Amino acid sequence: MSDFKDLSMQAKWYALRDLKRPNAKLPGYKLLEEELRMRVFIPKKEKLLMKNGKKVKMEVPVIPDLLFVHDTLENVRHIVEKTETLQFRYKRGGRQHEPIVVPDYDMERFIHAVEVSGKAKYYLPEDLTSQMCGRRIRVVGGPMDGSEGTLLTIRGSKTRRLLVELPGFFSVGVEVNPEYIHLLE
Repeated sequence: MSDFKDLSMQAKWYALRDLKRPNAKLPGYKLLEEELRMRVFIPKKEKLLMKNGKKVKMEVPVIPDLLFVHDTLENVRHIVEKTETLQFRYKRGGRQHEPIVVPDYDMERFIHAVEVSGKAKYYLPEDLTSQMCGRRIRVVGGPMDGSEGTLLTIRGSKTRRLLVELPGFFSVGVEVNPEYIHLLE
């Protein structure tokens, strides 16, 4: 546990695993969000599911066991130690038991893109090809004003999407009005 002492006591975004089943009554994010009042982000997508014999649109996590929590390491560690079904996600190739910390700027930018966009489309790193990733752009105007990323090009689609990356996890493509797109050098 001494490895945890190296990190500062300020609030950061930590990546966690929730080992509960997706249909559990109290999944990890509800425990953290509702009962403990911690700031939590879970990338979600809409999916058609059968409920009581009817098809219902529901939001489900993009990656079922992934969630991000914003708090101090001490508070998060305390909760993880008390809750058998929550675990830190650890860095590959890092020091032993070094939790993954997502920089605030990257996380806030990613959350903003998801919240502002009505229809966020998630892409895992292996889903993206070099042909899909176009030029670097900045959005000037509209709800995504100031956002930067890569212009996502999908053959046959007239929709322009800004690709915002959460390094090491995945990317989200959000619709952008073409008049707001400014190409960067």
